[in-house]
Amino acid sequence: MNDTLKAALWMSGAILSFTAMAVAGRAISFELDTFEIMMYRSFVGIVVVCALARMAGTLHQVTRRHLGVHFIRNLSHFAGQNLWFYAITAIPLAQVFALEFTSPIWAILLTPLILGERLRAIGLLAALIGFIGILIVARPNPQALDIGQLSAAAAAIGFALSALFTRKLTRSESITCILFYLTVMQAGFGIIFAGFDGDIALPSIASTPWILLIACAGLVAHFCLTTALRLAPASVVMPIDFIRLPLIAVVGMTLYGEMIDIWVLIGAGIIFAGNYLNILAQLRLQRLQN
Repeated sequence: MNDTLKAALWMSGAILSFTAMAVAGRAISFELDTFEIMMYRSFVGIVVVCALARMAGTLHQVTRRHLGVHFIRNLSHFAGQNLWFYAITAIPLAQVFALEFTSPIWAILLTPLILGERLRAIGLLAALIGFIGILIVARPNPQALDIGQLSAAAAAIGFALSALFTRKLTRSESITCILFYLTVMQAGFGIIFAGFDGDIALPSIASTPWILLIACAGLVAHFCLTTALRLAPASVVMPIDFIRLPLIAVVGMTLYGEMIDIWVLIGAGIIFAGNYLNILAQLRLQRLQN
């Protein structure tokens, strides 16, 4: 089996995991708020990460260097994930996933501020194409502000910030260290925000499997995505990841009676085109430098 086929199989696991997390998030949203979902998800994540790190003998890699960067990275991800969980209950799932695909566009624009890398003209063009796609997906109405669409768009910014700070941390920290602080810090954030009103709901027996699914699906999805990117270039992996959109559209129609909006698919295609244009430009630049 060649690496491209292996990458495709790993991406299939990521796609199924992201889809499962969306379905589980909707199922549990009627009982727990987003902060409580994140808190319980992080509790499960701590157990899983520590157990796997202990088995792999990598717990010693957890250091206290760059705690400030870990804090900003995890606060960005915590905010983005909470907004995402809210969005999947407020607007059609296909629309949430389409707006989530703008995360790489925001990463392009924020890279100079966080990583100090130069913003190239092709990056600005990719961002402009992505913005056009956002307008087609959201079709903003001046008379009615859609909080669900704003939440999904803001979640993409949170994910972009998280990705950039993760990239910054990988220059000196191990994956075990990054995942350890991801789960521990976000558990702390969850306790603070879920308990702000003095009332933290306990999950029922019926909702416990959904919490376990959300926690495990999130870890599995990112592991599969990372593995796929190690096996094949982003130019191969990105088109496979785009299958998430039609899949979640079918899931939304089947489980929740959501109609498939052709404009969401068109807008998402334009967003993808902007992302893919930037990837191809980066690959061309790398070939010229080599």
